[in-house]
Amino acid sequence: MDVSGRTVLITGATGGLGQAIARTFAANGAKLILTGRRVEVLEPLAAETGARVLGIDLADASEVDRLIAEAGDVDVLVNNAALPSSGFIEAFSVEEIDRALDVNLRVPIILSRALAPGMAARGGGHIVMISSLSGKAATSGSALYSATKFGLRGFGTGMREDWRDRNVGVSTIFPGFIRDAGMFHESGTKLPPGVGTRTPQDVADATLRAVQRNKAEIDVAPLPLRGGTLFSQVAPELANKVARKLGSGNVAKDMAAGQLDKR
Repeated sequence: MDVSGRTVLITGATGGLGQAIARTFAANGAKLILTGRRVEVLEPLAAETGARVLGIDLADASEVDRLIAEAGDVDVLVNNAALPSSGFIEAFSVEEIDRALDVNLRVPIILSRALAPGMAARGGGHIVMISSLSGKAATSGSALYSATKFGLRGFGTGMREDWRDRNVGVSTIFPGFIRDAGMFHESGTKLPPGVGTRTPQDVADATLRAVQRNKAEIDVAPLPLRGGTLFSQVAPELANKVARKLGSGNVAKDMAAGQLDKR
């Protein structure tokens, strides 16, 4: 799909990844609708990109309904919004669990269900799920977050097949550790030596490429990290044993501590 002149709805546009995605699509001629809770953060980005802003709390089901009603015709949906959910499950309240499930998984499903028929009726469209390498490989301290991101992969893969013949593409993006902005960066976590990172712009470029070329999945991570993720899918127990020796437990603790106030 050529995104020039197309209406693109980006959720979670207040964060660093969402802003990079917004600027990249705007630079390619897209008309943007940006959502997030902090309208004061979105307004400068909207002024820069010519976007329309909708202040929405995705943890509120009635607000999600309002988003669907006010967005109108959408050609490309980028499900980028997510709550950080690192940590051991017993450290989460039921309310925090519900919010993570709602924002990270339920909302992309609801928005896709609502917007895909209109895309098909207008001749086609595209839906993107911003998942994570944690949606392919779960490690210590990632149980809840991985549950939501594994869910996005399953939903995206299944929906891609369901809508293939109706000219609605579905792609899933799997970022690894992203520097300069986003959940990992904001947590202040230090990685073990040799574990590489990518940038928000790398994620934005992958998202645009997925739409333009109708890619099913794109990983955004250095080759060793992508290889380790593949290994964990083939031999999860052995992979986690190696990860423990490399300090994955310390990374999990640091991320949980750094994200505690954002649940």
